[in-house]
Amino acid sequence: MELIPVILSGGVGSRLWPVSREAHPKPFMELPDGQNLIQKTFLRASRLEGVVEVLTVTNRELLFKTEDEYGAVNKAKLAQGFILEPFGRNTAAAVAAAALQLEATHGPDAQMLVLAADHLIQDEKAFAEAVLSATKLAAEGWLVTFGIQPTYPETGFGYIEAQKDAPLKGGLKVARFVEKPDLNTAQSYVSAGNYFWNSGMFCFRVGTVLEELRQHAPEVVEAVSRTIEVSRLTSSNKYRCLALDADSFAEVPDISIDYALMERSSKVATVPCDIGWSDIGSWNAVSELTDADENGNRFEGEVLSHGSRNNYVNSEGRLTALVGVQDLLVIDTPDAVMIAHKDHAQDVKHIVNQLKASSHTVHLLHRTVHRPWGTYTTLENGERFKIKRIVVKPGASLSLQMHHHRSEHWIVVSGTAVVVNDQKELMLHTNESTFIRAGHKHRLKNPGVIDLVLIEVQSGDYLGEDDIVRFEDKYGRCDA
Repeated sequence: MELIPVILSGGVGSRLWPVSREAHPKPFMELPDGQNLIQKTFLRASRLEGVVEVLTVTNRELLFKTEDEYGAVNKAKLAQGFILEPFGRNTAAAVAAAALQLEATHGPDAQMLVLAADHLIQDEKAFAEAVLSATKLAAEGWLVTFGIQPTYPETGFGYIEAQKDAPLKGGLKVARFVEKPDLNTAQSYVSAGNYFWNSGMFCFRVGTVLEELRQHAPEVVEAVSRTIEVSRLTSSNKYRCLALDADSFAEVPDISIDYALMERSSKVATVPCDIGWSDIGSWNAVSELTDADENGNRFEGEVLSHGSRNNYVNSEGRLTALVGVQDLLVIDTPDAVMIAHKDHAQDVKHIVNQLKASSHTVHLLHRTVHRPWGTYTTLENGERFKIKRIVVKPGASLSLQMHHHRSEHWIVVSGTAVVVNDQKELMLHTNESTFIRAGHKHRLKNPGVIDLVLIEVQSGDYLGEDDIVRFEDKYGRCDA
């Protein structure tokens, strides 16, 4: 049996702002052990028995960032595939696209294991045992969910009710899915013993899930099929990539796999499991990953505390001092600080909504922004000027591009740069520079084997990132 983990990486994680942002969402948040959630998910999936490939469904803007994160941990060089969404269309569309693609590449008898990129599972052995049970049920034609054994009456999760009188080998038949309950209802669920947290993880035989989708949500699978027919599929020695057509994908219904299929099908089973699962849905959940001191404080970074109790501080960039406070969350990033009472950790999303409403870019980008070719960091931003630190990876290059409203001055700090500046091609070394006028085509390449680091000084009437026209681009971002 072939098993293909399908990693869904689409959520922003607004409750984890200011670390999680649209261009650097929750799956890429680094945890105290140095790995991020998407790396942990990839490793956990790749170590399962029978895995032949890992397929990731993500936003097309995150492809190269995801590739970099996988490359850092994929020592076994496991085969990879990507499905790139132009925008989010919820989980039913993602699952349908993955199933159709796997049917074409691996056949209807292959099994797909659907995982969220931003969940943490701390008991990997128990997880592998649960997956084994799920694959056996999936082989019999069940659509399998993973029900997490509740340890307390959580009101922030949906629940799965299992039929007490319908045991299956390795699982239970599902009676219904339940929305997030109030506290009293959640307490009754925990006492009942046959209710489980809905983890959002699934296992199906590819042919079965497509048959059930065609029966219960034909509008989803038909719209996704039409999208795939007009989408671009490319292959390389690194991975296979299906970039979904934006116009067709816009016609796909925006609905979750739970609503579209799992709540309608009569073939749903659950595997109850205790695997150390967390959806890392708030800063309170993140804080639990750090050991507490004698006062109940949990600190990441350099923190001084006097008379303070039960606080969590994440402040890697500078010293933070607490005096006489308690039950606070303090999250410090180079361009934003978030302070919240622990009882209101779920309300951080409202600040993100305010930022969106005011068109403030701090909900979108960090000061350091990842690009396919490397990174740039905004050092200073003033009226009519901006200063950036640009790092270009060995062998990488920026697009051949032009700006209407700004000129740029590039100074090489380390490494070697090959620069196209209007009609000229230059090679610049440390402490050498070039000036690029507005309206001139230009390109930056790193021909060396070490990072190219340079300082860019922009000046002009408008310095927005959208003032760019691309003529050639090795990463498929060309406008012309």
